[in-house]
Amino acid sequence: MGSTQQQPVLPSPGKDNILITSALPYVNNVPHLGNIIGSVLSADVFARFCRARGLPTLYVCGSDEYGTATETKALSEGVDPATLCAKYHKIHKEIYDWFRIEFDVFGRTPTSEHTEITQDIFTKLWNNGYIEERETKQAFCPVPEHSSFLADRFVEGECSICHDLGARGDQCDSCGNLLDPMEPAKEVSSGDNDVKATGWLINPRCKLDGATPETRSTTHLYLRLDALKDEIVEWLGTSSGHWSTNSVGITQSWIDKGLKPRGITRDLKWGVPIPKGLEGLSDEAYASKVFYVWFDACIGYPSITKTYTDKDNASGKNWEKWWKNPEEVSLYQFMGKDNVPFHTIIFPASQIGTKEPWTQLKYLSTTEYLNYEGGKFSKSKGVGVFGNTARETGIDPDVWRYYLLSRRPETSDSEFKWEEFVDSNNNDLLKNLGNLCQRVLKFCHVKMGAVVPDHGKAPSPALEQHKVEVNKLLEEYNSNMKAIKLRAGLATILSISALGNKLLQDQKLGNQLLTEDPDHCNALVNLVLNQLHLLASILSPYMPGTARSIISQLGLPETAIHIPDVWESNTLVPGHAIGTPELLFSTIPPAQVEAWREAFGGEELRKLKAAEAEKAAAKKAAKEAEKERKKLKKAAEKAAAASAPALPAVVADGVETVLPIR
Repeated sequence: MGSTQQQPVLPSPGKDNILITSALPYVNNVPHLGNIIGSVLSADVFARFCRARGLPTLYVCGSDEYGTATETKALSEGVDPATLCAKYHKIHKEIYDWFRIEFDVFGRTPTSEHTEITQDIFTKLWNNGYIEERETKQAFCPVPEHSSFLADRFVEGECSICHDLGARGDQCDSCGNLLDPMEPAKEVSSGDNDVKATGWLINPRCKLDGATPETRSTTHLYLRLDALKDEIVEWLGTSSGHWSTNSVGITQSWIDKGLKPRGITRDLKWGVPIPKGLEGLSDEAYASKVFYVWFDACIGYPSITKTYTDKDNASGKNWEKWWKNPEEVSLYQFMGKDNVPFHTIIFPASQIGTKEPWTQLKYLSTTEYLNYEGGKFSKSKGVGVFGNTARETGIDPDVWRYYLLSRRPETSDSEFKWEEFVDSNNNDLLKNLGNLCQRVLKFCHVKMGAVVPDHGKAPSPALEQHKVEVNKLLEEYNSNMKAIKLRAGLATILSISALGNKLLQDQKLGNQLLTEDPDHCNALVNLVLNQLHLLASILSPYMPGTARSIISQLGLPETAIHIPDVWESNTLVPGHAIGTPELLFSTIPPAQVEAWREAFGGEELRKLKAAEAEKAAAKKAAKEAEKERKKLKKAAEKAAAASAPALPAVVADGVETVLPIR
């Protein structure tokens, strides 16, 4: 399965072929739990579900490595961008491996395949008239040794809004407002198409050498979203029916505000170069520019696919069997809501503009934000659990997966809370699923010689009814999973497990039942052991390590994991030898809650909350003061109007006219 396969997974004609991507993580930092649940973990669950259903499935991801943020981070760490990206690519991969994320390929964007496909898409867009050149004003560093245009993030200075001295040319991290690096600007649309207040930098300086930038004219390339609008809207009408509600709303807001040409080049060295030799495009003008990372990042999906499918393929076209095969491949994409427009507007527009038969987005699952203990994750402040610190707790990755997926922010923001984390392990997992497995496996091992007993020829009505109830829940589970309702799917698993516990309780599994009614006892144990096989299969997308443990304890090979439409209860036949029972989960002491809360930024979180409360109070006070000022102004205007002398009037032809006072 997944990356352990020797041959690349390719679509099978006539089958439901599933292509899955999760938003490419940007490799200039370490992902926190919100990043993990928002894309890679959710996609992994769905990919595992599809594989367990026997569907040809390809799960593609990789690190997004180009762009200004990478260059500035490399500068701060004193290394070149390639070295920085190699470092963080390794960190990300190690984190995802620990969380048991099973990509078919986890690649990178700085590859020859990525350059080739990006330049090919651009060339077709240029030839088809969907790219335009625009002259713009931009910061330029005049120092002879530098002498180049500056991307916004390479200009620093004082924020004109909050006067923080360390603001960047694109945004002030202190107040969160968008900025212009050189002068006051009109309102600028942010990444999610919401308009924020804008300001500029006071005393701007070049981040590289501290020189004062000049404003000079330069040219950039723009993707003509306006010219593609009708085709985008038509495509949305046929595709967005399978998208999360928030992604539909975000996309529609872009359409409603009007699609405008969007810049796709930047003055950087670290990125995909603009292709040379295109008719009507000056090679010299774009020699020192590269494609904007948000133009080429989504192209990383097909380029990373190519590195996987065509590594040993002379023709180099296997990737197109996934990405240029819309009749036989369904594309599912997973991401946080901040990435939506790039996947529902910009990348689809680029595909449409090439006039080629691309496999386009069909199912989109987007999440809201996962917050931390009433605040926000902060790497710089050490607040919250990050991918590389979760393992410090000593808790198995499957428990982390379970908790994050049970709190997946599908329709609204959700919260990570240590108390709930411990409670979910001690109650949801240990007392429900763990108890069921331990009770029936241990009983069979000790009382029945570790051999599956005969199910009998005429099972009792209670056992038959149990099968009916389990199958109803299995149908519900499959329906939820196909609709990517992952929280509901997980809840259904616990319901099926709870049914097993209830059955054992109602039927009073124990020595007395074995002595007084051995046939019924045998049938009961046989049924529940088979139910454990079903549970391991439907649990495998969520908790793969736990599922493998159950399968092993049942004496089955790992390949026995399969999610059926209907549970027949016949996998474990009479006489089959089971393995040795083992505990699936251990109790986490409740006292651990406070210890972890403090260890993962307790004091800093309190400071951040206090600062946020103070800021909110100041904002409220300013609002009230403004309200009072308007109220007083209105009262003064009313009083002035009441005390003004009456104006004389004359009546002519029945019309009263007020005469001016002279």
